[in-house]
Amino acid sequence: MTEPIVVVGAALIDGGRLLAARRSAPPELAGRWELPGGKVEPGETSEAALVRELREELGVETEIADRVPGEWPLRSPYVLQVWTARLLPGSLDPKPLQDHDDLRWLTRAEIWNVPWLDQDVEAVRGIAARL
Repeated sequence: MTEPIVVVGAALIDGGRLLAARRSAPPELAGRWELPGGKVEPGETSEAALVRELREELGVETEIADRVPGEWPLRSPYVLQVWTARLLPGSLDPKPLQDHDDLRWLTRAEIWNVPWLDQDVEAVRGIAARL
């Protein structure tokens, strides 16, 4: 059995709000919302991958905090791990640069107002409890 490939997602939290990103591709995921992030490259730590992915996808500098308990299966051989993160002081506002066409900051009351990707729902439930 091959080792799963880790995909890291960011629960980017600012002022009690969670950042959600709407997918623009691939077609089967377009229009649904997710926690931004991406694949961990060989030799890269999960935290370093998440900082890199958030810089590439959103143009922001972040600090990674705690891992959200749990691991969620994606399309084989991928698994999702989620970490909480915050914008570093002086960082620009997030912009949808890659793979996304819209971003929204959601309060705890608004968190279920967007259609999350199925694989992100359980992670978002865990994060919502922290907001």
